[in-house]
Amino acid sequence: MNYSQLRDLIFRKKSFLCVGLDSDLNKIPKHLLNTEDPVFEFNKAIIDATIDYCVAYKPNLAFYESRGIKGLQSLEKTMHYLENFKDEVFTIADAKRGDIGNTSENYALSVFDKKSSGFDFDAVTVAPYMGEDSVKPFMQFENKWVILLALTSNKGSLDFQHLRNTENNNRLFETVLQQSFTWGGNEENMMFVIGATQAAMLTEVRKIVPKHFLLVPGVGAQGGSLSEVAKYGMTADCGLLVNSSRGIIFASSAMDFADVARLEAKKLQIEMEQLLNEIL
Repeated sequence: MNYSQLRDLIFRKKSFLCVGLDSDLNKIPKHLLNTEDPVFEFNKAIIDATIDYCVAYKPNLAFYESRGIKGLQSLEKTMHYLENFKDEVFTIADAKRGDIGNTSENYALSVFDKKSSGFDFDAVTVAPYMGEDSVKPFMQFENKWVILLALTSNKGSLDFQHLRNTENNNRLFETVLQQSFTWGGNEENMMFVIGATQAAMLTEVRKIVPKHFLLVPGVGAQGGSLSEVAKYGMTADCGLLVNSSRGIIFASSAMDFADVARLEAKKLQIEMEQLLNEIL
């Protein structure tokens, strides 16, 4: 999915919601544990319940890889099911890969080359701190996106991301944003992760990347404010994918979990529609 397709999808659905499929086997409703593949059945129910209100799904690969072959099979089934909605959703492999050389090349194949791996995600999250040769292999695929970690919402982000360069006084996250341009990154093939709890920093981010899409986790269970994110980060093309995981998929652990997830997704979509109307 390219830039214009993603933008058009957002305005057609009146939503910039991304649903994180952090499908922890220990947290899904107990009645699903008797099924052949509980994680896939959970994901399918969540997708069916929320597809009308979101534009993206983001499986966190750790929750699948940690279960070995069974987990990867659940992921494969989930991605195969999402192919039924190919024009309706943008898919993100939340993998946070970061290595160099042919290791990075194979990481790219694992998420983008369906013939090789069975997976055909639209985008993958990448850690940029090993530099250009850890990122560029992911950028060799047409209509695929690299989503660079830039300014995250976790407490530990203060350890490194705000450190200043003594020569130019740039913070490390600002250097990441600026350096990405030299790797061939532009608004057509690169996004950045900016945590919702860092919303006040979005003004600084937008000074460097005024047109790029931003993937913004941390709304909902982590306490980030959707209105604040939109205030400081929204562009004329929206420019945002706001992720909610636990606040939607684990809103209920009872038999009605999918219905409750749908209601939570709808609440966010209604708020997003109002915010989008302000830029139309």
